[in-house]
Amino acid sequence: MLKTRQSREFWLLAITAMLVIGAGLGLRDPWPADEPRFALVAKQMVESGNWLFPHRGIELYSDKPPMLMWWEASFYTLFGNWRVAFLLPSFLATMGTLACVYDLGRRLWTRRVGLYAAWALLFAFQFTYQAKKAQIDPLVTFLITLANYGLLRHLLLGPDWKMWTLGWFAAGLGVITKGVGVIALLMLVPASVAALAKWSKIGIGDVRFWLGPLAFLGAIALWLAPMASVALATNQPEYRAYMNDILFRQTAGRYAKSWDHHQPFWYHFGVMLTMWIPPILALPWALPAWKRRLRRRDARYLLLLGWWALIVLFFSIPNGKRDVYIMPALPIMCLALAPLLPGILRRIWPRRILRALTALIAAGILAGGLAIMFGNPGFEQKLVSQRGFDPHMLATGAWMLVAIGIWGVLSLLVFARRQPAAALFSTLGGLWVIFSLLGYGLVNDANSARGVMTAVGQRIGPDAELGLVAWKEQNLLMADRPAANFGFVIPWDEQLRLGVDWLSEAPERRWLLVQETALLSCIDRDRIELGGISNRRRWWLVTAPAVTGPCIATAEDKARANSDPD
Repeated sequence: MLKTRQSREFWLLAITAMLVIGAGLGLRDPWPADEPRFALVAKQMVESGNWLFPHRGIELYSDKPPMLMWWEASFYTLFGNWRVAFLLPSFLATMGTLACVYDLGRRLWTRRVGLYAAWALLFAFQFTYQAKKAQIDPLVTFLITLANYGLLRHLLLGPDWKMWTLGWFAAGLGVITKGVGVIALLMLVPASVAALAKWSKIGIGDVRFWLGPLAFLGAIALWLAPMASVALATNQPEYRAYMNDILFRQTAGRYAKSWDHHQPFWYHFGVMLTMWIPPILALPWALPAWKRRLRRRDARYLLLLGWWALIVLFFSIPNGKRDVYIMPALPIMCLALAPLLPGILRRIWPRRILRALTALIAAGILAGGLAIMFGNPGFEQKLVSQRGFDPHMLATGAWMLVAIGIWGVLSLLVFARRQPAAALFSTLGGLWVIFSLLGYGLVNDANSARGVMTAVGQRIGPDAELGLVAWKEQNLLMADRPAANFGFVIPWDEQLRLGVDWLSEAPERRWLLVQETALLSCIDRDRIELGGISNRRRWWLVTAPAVTGPCIATAEDKARANSDPD
């Protein structure tokens, strides 16, 4: 396997990717904001057997299609461990994305170009950061990249109608993962321009063209057909409401009339310049090179760069924007950049920039660790009081940061003179691996609500019943017993009223866990006790004697409720 240089280079990439992305798998629980939500929905799928209509607590969850939740539930059914199951889809999707980029670079140019593209993508900050989280974006990025892989193999290396069909089918799976999966098909726009301008032999004028759209609709039907059939056939209005919300309000409606995350038109340009480091640093040298290649009528660059531009435009039009929206364009950017990187990395200033960035990262992390050890103790006290961190954990975390900083310094000493890119990648690799193996365990209880829910279970005893008010998904997910809940999206004062009624039905054995911002004036704060602190929130245990009257929200109560960190 390692007899040739090509084999050694490939396996170095593959093993490094598995270490960087896979480190920490099984060592932590889901962390907010999105991870506990999807894990809870998947857990309730397994427990209820209802995989078509996901639930969050007692309410239907229609914000996202269920593809990621299906994968998490399936992996739990297979392995029986939520700490593995909830992160495994992101790990496999990330490895699949890297494989597509490597193989496409190898086929469109050379094996070396494929390696450069995959290395650049692996250590792009946004890609690595999201790859180690259990959100929908790594999975939808893989499916969009797979769709582009199939389309580009047909359009640039074909005709290859199997790849054409694969591209459309992957785009359809992207739609039932996150509605924007359809953006992969925007690749047909620059392809049509190239065909009309006779830049290549790209052609789609064949009856087999329709295999693609049929595969696209077939992929969507895997979810839509059974879901719509059950919703329309059963006499349950909530199922029809779920179908209407997820098909219309959460897709086209959300794009046309964004109701959250409002940002200016140029927002994504800032995201690319800051979160696509280090590959985006090559842009000043890449732009003139891309211009020259477009003048030579190279269809490869027209398709890759044209699609990237269309994606940025697509997500810049609506008011609602998040940094992860344009992540599917990152693999294509790295692919377009890869043929230029060998020449760019021989230049003086790119090498200086890489050395400076490596030094900055290493020095910053080392300084952070030393500051926790010897700096102002008020900073540590703030972390303890607001985030629920354990003081001993902070001391261990400081040593971890120092270790990462020292690793970065050693990487500079070993690689920086001749291979500055290797110095940077070694530093970033050490950062991700060391934090995953050590840091996950240090911050897990405070970040995940595991510590709070464990402490609450011990305090109320094994025979008590627990109800949740103004709860977050991680509270219900990590409760050590079936916990009552009174809705999630309904107002907190209504949840508290329902919770108090539930409490009064069996006051001797029932407890409420209430988020501090949802405590109304009807609760005597001298008769409640602190359940714990996690995610910048305080959680209080309330028993029946603490309820002093009817729970009616005042203006002050509502203002306090609106101060929730999320």
